[in-house]
Amino acid sequence: MLMLWLKAFHIIFMVCWFAGIFYLPRLFVNHAMVEDTAIRAQLLLMERKLYRFITPFMFLTIGFGIALASLNWAYYSGAIWFHIKVSLVALLVIYHFYCGRCIRLLESDPESRSHVFYRVFNELPVLILFAAVLLAVLKPGA
Repeated sequence: MLMLWLKAFHIIFMVCWFAGIFYLPRLFVNHAMVEDTAIRAQLLLMERKLYRFITPFMFLTIGFGIALASLNWAYYSGAIWFHIKVSLVALLVIYHFYCGRCIRLLESDPESRSHVFYRVFNELPVLILFAAVLLAVLKPGA
């Protein structure tokens, strides 16, 4: 029963984290496109608040994932699919912190990157999500 509760919370916090990680770069796209300083200031405020809001979800997702894995570490430590999934989560954590860097970059130099860069950047977590979910559900090689 404990495992089901841990899994439920892991999924809930992962969904919350991804909701923010999908929306934040969309704000970057808008920020890079607009020229009005008042609108840029409003977007920057939204970006900062969203980033601060979703960061705890990242830590909770990871924490509940570690708790889940610790319940059956003998299995997970030898499962190749699990190591790949953990690597994808590590990439997503890097992506998350890079979003924080993008906020600071947009604050200091809003025209340093084009909206096209942020549109492409926005697609990366989608690929990670697809791969991580497929690995967790299909468990290839298990």
